[in-house]
Amino acid sequence: MKIYTGFGDKGKTSLFGGEVVNKDNPRIEVYGTLDELNSIIGLLAVKNTDEFVREILQNLQNEIFILSSEIATPNANRLARLKNLITQDNIRHIEKTIDDVSAKLNPLKKFILPGGTEASAIAHLARTVCRRAERNLIKLTDQVQLRGELLIYINRLSDLLFVLARYLNKLCNKPDVIWKS
Repeated sequence: MKIYTGFGDKGKTSLFGGEVVNKDNPRIEVYGTLDELNSIIGLLAVKNTDEFVREILQNLQNEIFILSSEIATPNANRLARLKNLITQDNIRHIEKTIDDVSAKLNPLKKFILPGGTEASAIAHLARTVCRRAERNLIKLTDQVQLRGELLIYINRLSDLLFVLARYLNKLCNKPDVIWKS
């Protein structure tokens, strides 16, 4: 299969189900940002040496694909045939992971800046891209109805990336970078 088709040369692309839209369509913006997030998480995965964190990141990458698939599927009949959707179980799993990682950290008493270690800085970058994806998803929900689990999931995902950034510093015995007001 060729990687290029020429189809998108005029700024158009197809959603799952065949609907043709402009590449600046809000759905494309959301799943394009999720793709960017997934790439940053992939970078973080190769910069990380901890197996516990690696498993978390790989799981997140798979779940982001599931989320992107749902966003790219406007047709209700086709959406009903998707085998995997983000569910309350995914949300509960992220919340448990946040709690597990947070339990390994000192309580946060001050605002922190991205940094410390390279891996931590990349996790913070992923967090900010996740927040942009969340804002784009909110804009999309102003136009189309989406399941509530999607917004909850992406909100928890940014929280998880924040605690992972702190945890990655701790693994390297680097303190969080404290904001000096």
